[in-house]
Amino acid sequence: MTQPDSSETQHLTGRMLIAMPGMGDMRFEHGVVFLCDHSEDGAMGLIVNKPSGDVDMPSLLAQLSIEPQADLSRCPVHFGGPVETGRGFVLHSADYVSAVNTLKVREDVFMTATLDILEDIGRGQGPRHWLMALGYAGWGAGQLESEFAQNAWLVCDAAPRLLFDLPDMAKWEAALDSIGVSPMMLSAEGGRA
Repeated sequence: MTQPDSSETQHLTGRMLIAMPGMGDMRFEHGVVFLCDHSEDGAMGLIVNKPSGDVDMPSLLAQLSIEPQADLSRCPVHFGGPVETGRGFVLHSADYVSAVNTLKVREDVFMTATLDILEDIGRGQGPRHWLMALGYAGWGAGQLESEFAQNAWLVCDAAPRLLFDLPDMAKWEAALDSIGVSPMMLSAEGGRA
């Protein structure tokens, strides 16, 4: 299984965490988290496979007084994590850069958290590939490393296909498959040696 060793844990920005069964936090059950930042100070990521049950793109844009010119009725808003759940983040392809502020996470994945990207998406002028999330997952210094020691997460590369193209329900299993792990091999019980 792919769990990072201690030298790898400082290089997880732009990779994905895959929640192990039985991790204990229902908000992350079968979750796939794209890490936007990871350093000795902590980590920040977005859950990319849990659509919000409360809001979709048309209703979100209406709340922000943005009149969509594109059909966004099939575009979910995701539960990005339990921190600052009223704050929005858009993961997107590299073909879009906000005039205000865009974070380059990797060569092919950027993140923008300013209103202008939603206005551009509403006009049909946003990035070709994007994922909208409310809230984020955050870890303090050493917290994520502690969760690795408790067998809470596996790590995989974040292929853009996994982020943007697959249905949300298929992302957890596809992430596991990308590292050669079958969900049937996983136990909800953490091991101790």
